[in-house]
Amino acid sequence: MTQESTQATVSIEELEEQGDHAADYIEAFLDLADLDGDIDLEVKNNRAYIAITGGGEDLDQLSVPDVVQSLQELTRLAVQRRTGEFSGLILDVAGSREARSRELRQQVDHAIAAIAAGKEEVVFEPLSSYERKIVHDYVAESGYHSESRGEGRDRRLVVSAASDSE
Repeated sequence: MTQESTQATVSIEELEEQGDHAADYIEAFLDLADLDGDIDLEVKNNRAYIAITGGGEDLDQLSVPDVVQSLQELTRLAVQRRTGEFSGLILDVAGSREARSRELRQQVDHAIAAIAAGKEEVVFEPLSSYERKIVHDYVAESGYHSESRGEGRDRRLVVSAASDSE
């Protein structure tokens, strides 16, 4: 069973508890780093979503995709340490997730244009599981096919024309 599939059995109360633990961890992190920011918690799509907002230029340092991903992983580990369970929480810093989603959609649009121009498939750089899900969903909405290939940090998403059997 994968970490994502275990997330399907988590109750709203457990997700709220994960969110509370995550908020405590992030608040302590922001205090240590002497950064300003407000913390918002939401439970949706069977996940706890934590957003760090406000803070102005302070959050620019944290809103870089690799930094957001690293802070998210640290926060997940802190929550797991407190609850004993994997947390699939999603962290957003100053709207970085929406910005990354727009960037990924642009990459998909370029990939689809390349396929329409005759390229058989387009291979993306390695993406996080969350980013792969965004791309898979957008590719499917666009009427094309995507699949993930590889393992671990080398897992890559491949976009191609939809086969006739799909």
